[in-house]
Amino acid sequence: QVQLVESGGGLVQPGGSLRLSCAASGFTLAPYAIGWFRQAPGMEREGVLCASSSGGTTYYLESVKGRFTISRDNAKNTVYLQMNSLKPEDTAVYYCATDLEGYRCSGSPAGRWGQGTQVTVQS
Repeated sequence: QVQLVESGGGLVQPGGSLRLSCAASGFTLAPYAIGWFRQAPGMEREGVLCASSSGGTTYYLESVKGRFTISRDNAKNTVYLQMNSLKPEDTAVYYCATDLEGYRCSGSPAGRWGQGTQVTVQS
């Protein structure tokens, strides 16, 4: 079955860190750009950042620059989202998705959404 599974979310205090994982099964991640997206309660889903197939990063949100980084481990067929200096406004369900453009980041996700992983930032 072709799918992406997100994990690593949790409850963290402001200023804390989390690392999310996006593991692929049924296909190989290496040729694809992978984006992280998030959806806060009552809000539309938004793009956060993306890693192209060559490893370059595209940020979709200015507010996460300098705090969030994306990396990929093709040997493990997994993409990671390292989130530092977390703020309450980062609270959301986080999802990963391949990019509709294939190898490059366009901001348009392809495929169906997984279950996501909940990140809650609060004191």
